[in-house]
Amino acid sequence: MVILIEWDFVMASAPRGTGPPSGELAVLSALAFQLPGAADVLAEAEAAVPRLGSCRFEAAYRCVDESWDRLSPGLDDHVDMDQLVTGCRGNGSVELPGRAWAWAFPLSHRGIVQGTLVVSCVDHPSSDNIQLLMVLANQAGAALAYGVLQHRGETFVEKLATATNELATVRRQLRNRSIVHETIEAALAGGGGEHAITDALHELTGLPIALEDKFGNLRCWSGPGQSARYPEPDPQQRLRQLAALAAHHGPMRVKDRVAVLLAPRGDQLGVLAIIDPRMQVTDDDIFALHFACTMLGYELSHQRSLVELEESVRRELFEDLLAGIDDDAALARAEALGHDLRRPHHVIVVHSSGNADSLAAAAARAAATLNIPALRGRRGQLTVLLAAGRPDPRALHRTLSELLGTATCAIGIGARCDSPSGIPQSFTEAQRALNVRLHSATPSGASAFEELGFYRLVDAAHTRGAVEDFVREWLGELLDYDATKKSELVLTLSKHLESGGNYDDSAKALHIHRSTLRYRLARIGELTGYDLRDVDIRFNLHAATRAWRFLHPEPARPS
Repeated sequence: MVILIEWDFVMASAPRGTGPPSGELAVLSALAFQLPGAADVLAEAEAAVPRLGSCRFEAAYRCVDESWDRLSPGLDDHVDMDQLVTGCRGNGSVELPGRAWAWAFPLSHRGIVQGTLVVSCVDHPSSDNIQLLMVLANQAGAALAYGVLQHRGETFVEKLATATNELATVRRQLRNRSIVHETIEAALAGGGGEHAITDALHELTGLPIALEDKFGNLRCWSGPGQSARYPEPDPQQRLRQLAALAAHHGPMRVKDRVAVLLAPRGDQLGVLAIIDPRMQVTDDDIFALHFACTMLGYELSHQRSLVELEESVRRELFEDLLAGIDDDAALARAEALGHDLRRPHHVIVVHSSGNADSLAAAAARAAATLNIPALRGRRGQLTVLLAAGRPDPRALHRTLSELLGTATCAIGIGARCDSPSGIPQSFTEAQRALNVRLHSATPSGASAFEELGFYRLVDAAHTRGAVEDFVREWLGELLDYDATKKSELVLTLSKHLESGGNYDDSAKALHIHRSTLRYRLARIGELTGYDLRDVDIRFNLHAATRAWRFLHPEPARPS
């Protein structure tokens, strides 16, 4: 509260006299400027009023937002005092019962009224007494003003100290965040990929870091404490965790770690986590985690885009190679993808009873296991490999079967091609080899085109529609008899010829008694009139039964 006595106004309204004596001035000088607050200043002023003359202190008010609040009730509690002060606006004569004279001395400073001091007297006071009261009001106003200024100064000092502390905190945060930016950006720029970023995050936080893919499998770990066996993810629990992280939109505590979802442009790529079982993570660590998540999101998204682009380019090249392409263009495009087409190649076609996607992945792993550089593609349900060098058919089938587990697979391998322009022919041959394998007695296995021998003729004849006529010409009577009687004469003849005419081996292969075999062979001779001892007849029948087995592969017997 700042106070200034309006000297000219009061003197104009009050009787004039001589100046105050020195003793009374000493009373005025006793008013301290170092009192704690407005109430203490006014209490001093109240005590000084009777020492300056015959006047009595009545009340003191403060003016707050044009409202007069009494600080001291004075000697008597006048019921209408508040109305009187409000009426005179805290400045001027006040009529009090039983008092000849009463005056409200305004407490103002620089034209702003802060309050008023009400004083009364039984008789009209002398001009000296009034002057002393004016000086008292002036002195009290100055003390109040000083107190207000002092309070403001203390408030400003407190605010300055708070602002200074906040500024220091912000500077520290900015410095730490600048270090975070520099460290993680340097790791990203160094080309170390995701592992370099997690290493940088571990360096910044001092805590272990785990990066998982979207399925919960560990991609990389930085820092101590990695267990030999990472926890097996639960698919349903993982889906719930991803949903919770996506809804949280930021780092979130999940049991012993603080995790954040890697989801650039809404595409969920994985989870980045600080391993924190002791609750040591700070706000700076959370910022570092969030920034590392952003950088990892960019890195993984970039990697995925590159893989998708390379896969698209690889797929286009593969399709062009199978369809036929200029040698020079093929060599240049393959070299850009890191594959050397100048080496001799074989086309490999793979069919499986299992899932086509699983087959494609298993075929790629099998080729890598056998150190066979290969381009991979798909044609419908078939997986096609363009392999540098000729693979061992049995080793390839064995490796692929181990990877596929319970699913069976058949493999066809085309002939060697020494230039890209020969790839379409090798692809056709691989398909023919696969077709023969699938129609053979043992569909599960691998067949190379150059090893087909007789079956190359059968396949070619079948392609032109001639093999069916040949089979019908030599086996027609037996086929009709089997269809009518539900017998197995054609199969019996085929097994007997495949066994080289050995009765014991033939009976064993057919799971029948030797006498039963003799009966069936005699019946075949009766129906056809063929003499199985004739070399030419045996040759044609052998060819016809093999062609029949090619067209009608034997169903697998129950184990």
